[in-house]
Amino acid sequence: MTPKEAARDARSWSLLALAAPAAALLIAAAALPSTAAAATVTPPKRIAAAGKINFCSDMTSPPIEFLTPATKPEGSDIDIGNAIAQRFGVKAVWHNIPFKGLIPALLAKQCDAVISQLFDKPARRKVIDMVDYMDSSEALLVRAGNPKKIHSLADLSGMKVAVENGTTIQSLIQAQNKKFDAAGKKPAELIVFPADTNALQALEIGQVDAYGTTLETGAYYMSKAPKTFDVGGPPFHRILTGIGMRKNDPGMKVAMQAAVDSMKKDGTLVAILKQWGIGGDALK
Repeated sequence: MTPKEAARDARSWSLLALAAPAAALLIAAAALPSTAAAATVTPPKRIAAAGKINFCSDMTSPPIEFLTPATKPEGSDIDIGNAIAQRFGVKAVWHNIPFKGLIPALLAKQCDAVISQLFDKPARRKVIDMVDYMDSSEALLVRAGNPKKIHSLADLSGMKVAVENGTTIQSLIQAQNKKFDAAGKKPAELIVFPADTNALQALEIGQVDAYGTTLETGAYYMSKAPKTFDVGGPPFHRILTGIGMRKNDPGMKVAMQAAVDSMKKDGTLVAILKQWGIGGDALK
């Protein structure tokens, strides 16, 4: 990480730290204005014909995507997806899928696109197309006061760490464990959960020493319970985050890129991120 990137992450953390159980499958149509919005971006023909676009998302990671007590999808990704649908002149339909199953659900045509803080990684680019719309980072949450003195991945030797299944932080800790093994140190014990909320609860009740998640979700939980949680060191692994689509879906990537570009140009995208306290993640 360059000094410039580190400084940007520090600024993002400062901003986010001050910012203000899901069903296995949920399908919820997003509310549209009383009169149907006219398309400002030409969607793929099948999307226009259906009058809707189906999004898959793991709704367990506030403020990015989560369910209200009334099981209504909310969060920055939800607002972005709804705005894209509006530009297509269709309605958004949301499917709540565990993170590990998002790309399989997309490839099985259970949805037209994935918007769920999906990191843009080379391995994913081999399987799906992506359109980037924000940055993200990782963080380690610990109990208030950081009793185990965890300040980075290098401090996790012998620690119990909760993560959501299939996430980048899980793979980062697995890579760190290889370093521990090479150095003759005890590896971290990964406790893998199906949802971020379960991993957070494990930290809350003292079942684990740390909880690995995204910077954005970690900051949200800290803002809600500042006397319960603390951050274990600075954020790390800043990475582009994108919307995932099937490679064999004619016109979808072009239409999605046009929608995201129009949201950048008119300020809609950064306004949504700022509304959810993550304006520091806007693409520069």
